[in-house]
Amino acid sequence: MIPLMHDFEGETVLVVGGGPVGARKARTFATEASVVVLSPEFADRAFADAEKVRAAPDPEDAEEWVERTDPALVVAATDDSALNDAFTAVAEEHGALVNRADDHGDQSFGNVVVPATVRDDPVTLAIATGGRAPALSKHLRERFEDEFGNAGLMAELVGDLREDLRDRGVPPAERRDAVRLVVRSREVWKALDSGRYKGEQVARDVIGELPGDQT
Repeated sequence: MIPLMHDFEGETVLVVGGGPVGARKARTFATEASVVVLSPEFADRAFADAEKVRAAPDPEDAEEWVERTDPALVVAATDDSALNDAFTAVAEEHGALVNRADDHGDQSFGNVVVPATVRDDPVTLAIATGGRAPALSKHLRERFEDEFGNAGLMAELVGDLREDLRDRGVPPAERRDAVRLVVRSREVWKALDSGRYKGEQVARDVIGELPGDQT
């Protein structure tokens, strides 16, 4: 599968199933989309801002619910494979994307995989193992969070430095070298622990080591 970033702003995501998996998927997509969750019960789980609809649809009801909600994505998250099959088939007929919670690495079940994700705006890291090793996805996500906890600050810092160097007439090749020096500098990453200002000070010291730099 080819990884892509998808904009769900203004779209609807239909989650079928209110168990732990359905709740997790609802929280994920509710950060951007309008989410509708169908389930006969919701227990004491967090669904973010999703609309919870208490219903126990049969496979024959899939057509009605997909037409009613007009989703961009259907998440089939029940423990009933026949019900998941029905919503998957109807979603595909309506041109909607499908995520199957019972996929277990069989990509023929759906066309969307929700990866383990790390967000530190404007940086997003997505990790997927094809459904074969969720524990590895979690481990890699935690490793990234531990080692690159200031990735968002670094991205903002480097973006501003690139603009500054361009405005000051630094040639493109030297700008690229400067950015590489900064993002590979352990000193800059460590300085960002003390905030953006400290990180910028150290980054400019690092850039000053670049031959031909006009700073």
